[in-house]
Order: sequence, then structure tokens, then C-alpha cells
Amino acid sequence: MMLTLLLATLALAAVAYGFALARAAVISRQYLPRFEPILLGAVTNFFDTLGIGSFAPTMAWMRFRQMVPDRMMPLTMLAGYILPSVAQALIFLVLLGVRVDPWLIIACSVSMVIGGILGVPIALRLPIRVVQTIVGIALLVAAVFYALSNLDLMPAGGTATTLAQPYFLIAVAAHLLFGILMSFGVGNYAPTLAMLSLFGMDPRLAFPIMACAASFAGCTSATRVIRERRIDLRIAVGLTLGAIPAVLIAAFVVRDLPLTMLRWLVTSVVTYAGVSLLIAAARRPDESIDDRIERAVTG
Repeated sequence: MMLTLLLATLALAAVAYGFALARAAVISRQYLPRFEPILLGAVTNFFDTLGIGSFAPTMAWMRFRQMVPDRMMPLTMLAGYILPSVAQALIFLVLLGVRVDPWLIIACSVSMVIGGILGVPIALRLPIRVVQTIVGIALLVAAVFYALSNLDLMPAGGTATTLAQPYFLIAVAAHLLFGILMSFGVGNYAPTLAMLSLFGMDPRLAFPIMACAASFAGCTSATRVIRERRIDLRIAVGLTLGAIPAVLIAAFVVRDLPLTMLRWLVTSVVTYAGVSLLIAAARRPDESIDDRIERAVTG
């Protein structure tokens, strides 16, 4: 019963967010997506569904190609990847959700939603060099997770389907932080997987939790981002259109691929992007928020 309620609520949230995204794109006349973000969304989310991750590679490519200004990059990506994230969450809930404590899923999701609500205004108002620094550090942390995964140094996990009370509370508190960091393009998949595995959960059962929490938080945060109109909707729409079919293909057709070499390539690219952002942050003078917004909007 609880799983059915989760699935229905998530589906309704996805419909509401999809309508908001489409409406904003039409009103702003940014409904014709570019080909590059469609391809980018398809590639990154195909491998995301297989366990590579999409946030860090996407930001690395956006940074390399200078697709959007640095300030708009995390929030544009967030707006574009919510519906693909919901598709993943629905798949994981159907396949594995019945084996996971539903209260753990709900508590982590609610906590991450609150964090997401808090994170959007912070990301919009922080000085650009601070945003660059946070995103740069996040990319380097993601690169560390990729390397640990390749070297088989990630926590092996156990067989538990829920957490004892102290670990339960820690996981819920951590998701509040994950929700805030999501507005800076910091994905929650790798840290959630590492944390829950370290606490003794079956690593496979972390996927419904992290995907569901990210989806609920993302729908809430990205809806506010869209209303602020400080993102490139053409890129966001393109990422969505490319990502959704790629998620379905990876989940139901491909299932598995040898990904070690690809992870090392992603590690190198993400490391480069993180370092370049930190260098840019060190060199950039402070500006007023109005000047930054005007330059970002006008190009």
C-alpha cells in the first residue's frame, strides 16, 4: 500500500513539473531545444542508469563547451534532469521498492525536499566565485568517488533493508544537506550509496532511496528555478528529451555493460572541469548580483 502511494505521488509530481517546464518554455519562447543538449542528456543518463552518474559528467561537458554561464549551469542541469530522475525512481521502486523500508524512503525524501527548498535561493544569491568554488570542489569529490569505485574501495555493504535508529537519523540529516547541494549540481547518488552501504544496507536497495529522494526534491526545487527564469530553458528541455528514452533503454534493454574504462575517462574529464572552475573562481573579481544576472540573461 505504501509503495503504491509513493508511486502515485511521484507520478503526480512528475506531471505537475512537466507541465510547469513546458509552460515556461512556451511563454519564454525557448521551446525549440538544441541538438547538443539532447545528445548530452541521452549519453549521460544512459550511463547514469547503469551506475556511472549524470550530474558530474554533464557539468564537466557544459563547462568544457561553455554552453551556459557558470552561475546558470547547475540550475539549468537540475531543471533538465528531473523528469529522467523520476523515470529512474519509478523503475527502481517497481523493481526493488518492495524490499526497502518505506519509512526510510519517505523520511529521506522529505528531508531532501526541505534541503532543496533551502538550496535554490542560496544558489541564486551567492557570489559567482563561491558558486564556482562549490561546484569545482563537488566535481573533484565526484572524481574521487569514481576512482574509489574503479579500485573496488567503495563500501561493500551488507544485507539490511532498513537502518537502526541512530543510522536512520544520520541518513535523514544527510539528505537535508544533499538537498541543499543539489542546487549546485551536486548529485546525491554516490554519497547516498556510500553512506547506506557503510551503514550495512544492501547497496542495491540504496537505488530506490536515492532516486526517489532526488526526484521529489528535484520537482520542488526545479519548479522554483523555472519561475525565477534564470536558466536556459532550451538546454533544459533538450536534456529532458534526450534523457528519458535513454533511461528506459538502459533499464530495460541494455541492463549491463563493462564500464571500468568509461569511469576512468569520466574521472579525468570531471577532474579537469573541477580544477578549471576553481581556477576561474580564484581569478574572478566580485560583482553585484544584478550585474551578474543581467550579463547571464543577455549573454
